[in-house]
Amino acid sequence: MPIRLANAPVSWGIYEFEGVEQKYPFTRVLDEIAETGYDGLELGPWGYLPTDPDVLRPELEKRNLKLLSSFVPVNFADANAIEAAEAHALKVGRLLAALGAVAIVLADDNGSVPELVQRAGQRTGSYLSPEQWDVYAAGVNRVARKIYDELGLKVVFHHHCAGYVETPEETQHLLERTDYDLVGLCLDTGHWEYAGGNALEAVKQYGERVRYLHLKDCDPNIRAKAIEQKLDYFQATAAGVFCELGNGSVDFPGIIAEMERLGYDGWAIVEQDVLTDDLDAPRESARRNREYLRSLGL
Repeated sequence: MPIRLANAPVSWGIYEFEGVEQKYPFTRVLDEIAETGYDGLELGPWGYLPTDPDVLRPELEKRNLKLLSSFVPVNFADANAIEAAEAHALKVGRLLAALGAVAIVLADDNGSVPELVQRAGQRTGSYLSPEQWDVYAAGVNRVARKIYDELGLKVVFHHHCAGYVETPEETQHLLERTDYDLVGLCLDTGHWEYAGGNALEAVKQYGERVRYLHLKDCDPNIRAKAIEQKLDYFQATAAGVFCELGNGSVDFPGIIAEMERLGYDGWAIVEQDVLTDDLDAPRESARRNREYLRSLGL
């Protein structure tokens, strides 16, 4: 079965970050995801879509959309935050499980540490010490185990700029310390390249541990400008560092071919991180991204 394509509320500027205005009713976002040719979606920030499965289910069914996952940010660097985070992840997971979703996407509490926001895309190596990584990974393992044992949902971890797991080296530190069977990698192609990596090489390095895909592109010229001008994460996003698919540095034909060689038959979530006042731009961007992937056989 070929890779199936979905989109996400983030492509309409619906972020989990505090203070970012949600400009669209959820019904419009669902309409436009379906209209532009996608078969599924992620949940978006908790509370944006209805959290009662009996309310959300008919909204999805009448548009022939499948709910796949939810992005759940957690402050794993603070061991004292894990218990509350685990409870929240289980709450989200119960909604996902009730609607037949396939995964929970855990991530760092990105965008919450000013220094990491300021240095997004500009760092190398690792921000955390080995001892801090042990604490971090223990939290990820704990939450992932609880989600799997209680709900049967697969867990993947999303590296992300402006967080503790940003660079390829930081991702490696985490994956080396987490349970191979329990914690997969959600490879976000745009964030990987914004952080200085090569997304195709990441697929080759991690192979079947890449268990979920976020398809996003990265404009190398805007990335270079962001580094030169020391733009922070939000400034770089507003400047368009995450360009439409096929217009940046990500080798999508190579990634698709490699994932198919690995036997991947899951979903790929198209994400177009935008900060725009043009209310029609997200729909048209989603349409162009879908047309590009169709040209690659998806």
